[in-house]
Amino acid sequence: MNAMKYAIAASLLATAPLAAAQQLSIATGGTGGVYYPLGGGLAEMINNHLEGASAVAEVTGASVENMGLVWRGDSDIAFALADTVYQAYNGTGDFEGRQLDNIRALASVYPNAVQLVTLADSGVESLEDLRGKRVSVGAPGSGTELNARALLEANGITYDDFTPQRLNFNETADAIRDGDIDAGFWSVGPPTSSILNLATTRDIRLIGLSDEEIANAREVEPVFAAYDLRAGMYDGMDEAVQTISIPNVLAVSSEMDDELAYQITKLLFENTDELIAVHPAANDTTVEFSIDSTPVPFHDGALRYYEEIGAEVQDHQRP
Repeated sequence: MNAMKYAIAASLLATAPLAAAQQLSIATGGTGGVYYPLGGGLAEMINNHLEGASAVAEVTGASVENMGLVWRGDSDIAFALADTVYQAYNGTGDFEGRQLDNIRALASVYPNAVQLVTLADSGVESLEDLRGKRVSVGAPGSGTELNARALLEANGITYDDFTPQRLNFNETADAIRDGDIDAGFWSVGPPTSSILNLATTRDIRLIGLSDEEIANAREVEPVFAAYDLRAGMYDGMDEAVQTISIPNVLAVSSEMDDELAYQITKLLFENTDELIAVHPAANDTTVEFSIDSTPVPFHDGALRYYEEIGAEVQDHQRP
């Protein structure tokens, strides 16, 4: 086949509609989080742009439940935190003894950034300054609490060193505003509404992490990645603040049709503005973030897209 014929055949293949009409289920989380609106946005993109496929976002119990839904084939695509995806794929942590080795990634879509907030005049300027203070570590058993505990313990600080309060995001913001606590943790896609609201009524400071503190955290939890909260994200934030983040992964089964996986990945990165219009967390939905952050192998179809655009995929991201 000469090069011209090959190019024409390849271009026809790239735009061919999917073989059979497919109804896709996207597993998200609760209606109050970021997964649900982004899942709805992705479903709408698939409905509008992918011939032969339609999709609907489903409310679920989020990361851990979503892995089971994809593994069993009850959902086609799922949002999940990278540490959960990593554990499911490797059969560790929550998935000890029940490895879900058919889990693959299409992309990492945005990070949950660990955001440590205090009032500007509190005198708390580092992790070490939390000793002896009243600190919200997030709702009991939440991703925020797991991340806060891992970060603190990796840096030699335990719950015995301060007074922990287990408050959700809105309660944490209210308690900082009212002076009931000295600082609070959030682990969520930035910017987050409860911190935005707090920053309009009080002068706040976000506490940065040193390179060493980040390295210590990554040793304990390999899916942690360094992340800069950009200047101006919240009122009074004059410069970027370095922290850690946990990627949120778009997971599928290895059984997903290669062409479908390719088309969804392509759609995600070539129509990202449609997702940003739904939620600002999608500002981080980039090929670079995906390649830097995804802790498990990509689906073969997604891999084809990354290689087509010249992205440098890491060894552990190949099936």
